[in-house]
Amino acid sequence: MTLEEILAGESKNLEFKVQRPKNSTNYMKSVVAFANGEGGRIIFGIDDKTRRVEGIPKEQVFSEIDAITEAISDSCEPTIIPDVYLQQIDDKAVIVVEISPGKQRPYYIKAAGIKDGTYIRVAGTTRPADRDLTAEMYYEDEGRSYDNVVRRDLTVTDEEIQWLCSQMKEVAVKNARLEGQKASVKDVTRNQLLSWGLLEEGGDGKIHPTNGYIFLLGKDSFHSVIQCGVFKNNTRSVFVDKREYTGPLWEQVEQAHDYVLRNIHLGARFVGIYRQDIYELPPDSIRELIINAVMNCSFLQNSHIQVAIYDDRLEITSPGGLLPGVTIEKMQEGFSKIRNKALAHAFLYMNMIEEWGSGIPKLMREMKEYGLREPEFIDLEIGFRVNLYRNRGDAGVAGSKINASTEKHNTSIETGNNDANTSMTPTNCSTENFCAGNAGFCANTENSTEPDNTSQKDDRTSAEAYSETELNDREKKLLELIRENPSITMNRMAAVCGLSKSSIRYTLDGLRNRGVITRKGSQKKGVWVIHG
Repeated sequence: MTLEEILAGESKNLEFKVQRPKNSTNYMKSVVAFANGEGGRIIFGIDDKTRRVEGIPKEQVFSEIDAITEAISDSCEPTIIPDVYLQQIDDKAVIVVEISPGKQRPYYIKAAGIKDGTYIRVAGTTRPADRDLTAEMYYEDEGRSYDNVVRRDLTVTDEEIQWLCSQMKEVAVKNARLEGQKASVKDVTRNQLLSWGLLEEGGDGKIHPTNGYIFLLGKDSFHSVIQCGVFKNNTRSVFVDKREYTGPLWEQVEQAHDYVLRNIHLGARFVGIYRQDIYELPPDSIRELIINAVMNCSFLQNSHIQVAIYDDRLEITSPGGLLPGVTIEKMQEGFSKIRNKALAHAFLYMNMIEEWGSGIPKLMREMKEYGLREPEFIDLEIGFRVNLYRNRGDAGVAGSKINASTEKHNTSIETGNNDANTSMTPTNCSTENFCAGNAGFCANTENSTEPDNTSQKDDRTSAEAYSETELNDREKKLLELIRENPSITMNRMAAVCGLSKSSIRYTLDGLRNRGVITRKGSQKKGVWVIHG
């Protein structure tokens, strides 16, 4: 524990207590929240409001350590073994309690019971875990998959099984890239559906569906939904269009993919006398991200997969955070872990998944080839989001696949290549109430009565025109850190916020582009300046 970390304040994995509370429940919530998440530290002897090191009286240190260790051991279920030790900061003694990520989740406070005593850590705060999140922890830690759970209240007929098998083969042939692959697609059988965990045969000889079968065919009218929408500008305050896709999941994926392609710019590049149509974002990667959202969607949560298109980015959000052992850094290196294993078998057969773990590295390569910013990956604890930033005219590089400004609709733009011209055209946007049936998707229900065909360029050069309401939570947090320490580094911001350095860089770039902040001096010795 360093003084710099203390001055940075509490974060996702760090909490301060000026002294040990008489009621241990006041800090036991954080203990189980850390164990249910990525782990964390509680520092006793530091004021959480002033961040001043008050210290623990030396004559009380060891009795306090014993009391804390005993309270954690007695209060939590399953048992949590903390690492509790003494540390000197500014010649004052503080007690550090380190909680490792648990392997027997969910952890909860015994006295409150599993229903009311389970907590999780979200954005630096401790909050109760609802029933669905608690159930999800059970499945994840037991290596089980919720889509493998058998629905014994339902049965499936032979006719339904035959129909599904024929549909899956048809999709597999359609998605095969080469003629040889198409010819090699074999019939899928009932036994395969059983082995994949989509069906189970009961002791009475009847065939029962699993959750995976229900979700795959879109029979669950609430969970089996992909929501898509277009928003004006870069926030959810004004929407332009919305769609909700239901039915078989493979159809939902294609419909959501087509929706995105209809609502981003399409460039026509001419190489010699030949025309090549190039979208401003890589279509294959968009499709793969939507598929990944389905494969890792937590169907236990009361929310949907959402695909949102803004002026500056495409945002794909899936319910369910990263699985235990998965980090953003590992994902970028090709590490893969699937939440919905039965669905993954079906999608693999239908040639909708190529290779395990190849999607994210491929996405990063394609975004680089397009001359665009690296994709942004955001772990929302109870969800996961990927942002693909659109080309705003300043991201093109020599040799990129496309270098076209998307600041305005209805414009014709030249690429950076001498032998290629790119014409960018918008797609159709209807005007439906985007929030219908899901108020959580929108922060505001203000309607836009016409499609947005105006210039999307934000020509403000300083923060005098910006409002706090235009900032998201992450931007507000970074501004708060800068106000407290103008020379703070991106590494320190990443550590405080529990995010990757690339995520911090993208957020800072957005603030700089809008004139909210500027950087004075060198990268190492400079300072941040907030305007307005």
